[in-house]
Amino acid sequence: MRAIAVHKAGHWPPGAREIDAIALDFDHRHRRRVLLTSAAGREILLDLGEVARLGDGDGLVLDEGGVVRVIAAPEAVLDLHAAPETLLRIAWHLGNRHLPVQMLGGALRIRADHVIAAMVAGLGGHVHAREAPFDPEPGAYAGLHTAHDHGHHRDHGHHHDH
Repeated sequence: MRAIAVHKAGHWPPGAREIDAIALDFDHRHRRRVLLTSAAGREILLDLGEVARLGDGDGLVLDEGGVVRVIAAPEAVLDLHAAPETLLRIAWHLGNRHLPVQMLGGALRIRADHVIAAMVAGLGGHVHAREAPFDPEPGAYAGLHTAHDHGHHRDHGHHHDH
């Protein structure tokens, strides 16, 4: 089986027939071409024209018909809680480190990292370790290809004077 396109969550066409599902963690939901195994044990070749950011509830369109639902698999994450002004300061520090962050109503979620957990606690936040799906914000420039695109690396050690 070959997955050749993606229907975004909430935008599947009428009549799209879900035939299977596949649970993927955050790192495995950013792909163009890879062999995957579905919940029912089917081998599916993800074969897209360009890298896609797959989200929870997206559908992989199969060349022979049918759709395989993408499920954000639980993984080790930290939920960060604090008073609003403290949470804003924590968010700034996370962004300054180019960390992927998921917004939760009144909290933030990041991948588990003991160094960042200590930083958050030092800033006055509360850290709650758990296993949960991680579906961070794609970023303001996701999908845009500009002369100042830094999507190809994380910690590039320079300052941005915009």
